[in-house]
Amino acid sequence: MHPSETDYMALSYRSDLRLLFLRWRRPASPAEHRAGYQAALQLAQKEQAGCWLIDLRSRGLADPKDLQWVLQEFRADFQVALPTTTRRLAYLTTPYHAEVLRPRLAELDTVANTGTDIRVFTEEMPAQQWLQSGNN
Repeated sequence: MHPSETDYMALSYRSDLRLLFLRWRRPASPAEHRAGYQAALQLAQKEQAGCWLIDLRSRGLADPKDLQWVLQEFRADFQVALPTTTRRLAYLTTPYHAEVLRPRLAELDTVANTGTDIRVFTEEMPAQQWLQSGNN
């Protein structure tokens, strides 16, 4: 495990599961949001980790502009950084936020064939199972 922590997020990689964990600790500013994803991408590139569990339960949802940044700019960087790796992002949210995030993703995710699957979960075990099924 390679932990990295700030006051707004905790980042770790579990080699036994081959999963990267990005756990937000509080609402983040747009700059913190981008810095958190970039730090995660650096660790992912080092570990060749394309499957991420992103825990939003303590943070809540990002502003739609920040989500759009993830879906467009960050996802392109993710693909360049890990071109031969299966890329999956599992967002772990509260049930209420899942009901908001799913349609928001459908509305904002307009880029086809990015090679990165994104799903929303309200329980950690199904999220981990889906992520690990991409590590085969």
